[in-house]
Amino acid sequence: MEPPLAAIPLLLTVYRLFLLFLGVEGSVFTFVNKCGETVWPGILSNAGSPQLESTGFELPVASSRSFQAPAGWSGRFWARTGCSASAVGGGGAWSCATGDCGSGQVECNGAGAAPPATLAEFTLAPSSAGRDFYDVSLVDGYNLPMVVAASAGACAATGCVVDLNRMCPAELRAAEGEACRSACEAFGTPEYCCSGAFASPATCQPSAYSQMFKAACPKSYSYAFDDPTSTFTCAGGADYTITFCPESAPSSQKASTDSYSSPTPYTTATSTPTATGGLMLEDDSWLASMATGDANTARRAVPFLRQALFIVATAMACTLLVR
Repeated sequence: MEPPLAAIPLLLTVYRLFLLFLGVEGSVFTFVNKCGETVWPGILSNAGSPQLESTGFELPVASSRSFQAPAGWSGRFWARTGCSASAVGGGGAWSCATGDCGSGQVECNGAGAAPPATLAEFTLAPSSAGRDFYDVSLVDGYNLPMVVAASAGACAATGCVVDLNRMCPAELRAAEGEACRSACEAFGTPEYCCSGAFASPATCQPSAYSQMFKAACPKSYSYAFDDPTSTFTCAGGADYTITFCPESAPSSQKASTDSYSSPTPYTTATSTPTATGGLMLEDDSWLASMATGDANTARRAVPFLRQALFIVATAMACTLLVR
């Protein structure tokens, strides 16, 4: 039985206290599904980073799941949609309509997402004295809304809450309107892919397509050199919540049959610089409400308190389960 969404902060606190008792360092990633259908998150560790507990899993509607990542870990997350086992040829191959990793099963086993897919990318600090780096990228296209929120209140949330499938130009549409390709994926030319003679910030400029993505989702990567407004940082040791289809996004990800002649600007695109890197939207109050507290506070507890904290955490967990 999946825990109710309202219990996530308490469960995360209990989990962190348990990890503190064990002396574990790193960050906790919590995945939340607010979409109107089941999604199958994929996890890909970068070269040199250990594989997490899972490389892909099922996440039913209104459910959540958490994983511990060690300090210094780097990798990416995404959501697969429309997944099922096919009876074609009698093989029963498992595949997804968007974000498929090609493994033929729920676990991705070291394979990444096939574009188009909305990506959350992380590089964790090697210790609490360093800084984490994170972003939400549309460079490989888009398949559903996603928001990343850090547990530390001073760290900016980022993501894309707009249903880009509804404004996706016909030439970029994929998966029967359930995803929107990047211009690089659609056309494969150097000027769109920032490759060859266009492989530098000076020569690769935003295209009309990437500007459409940026207008709708000003805090997300829209093309390869979109760093200044799209990369965010937070003190090492923070925990992160990755939410698919945040409440402010439309419940349906299916594109409408009507094609938009021009991008519809995101109505809250007004922004100001932040000390944490990137831009903070002026209406980030709803994003900030997803935070669950300062991850460093618990880790500063002295060793002799760990046993007491473990007892408290166990009691809290038992109380929650009884309810």
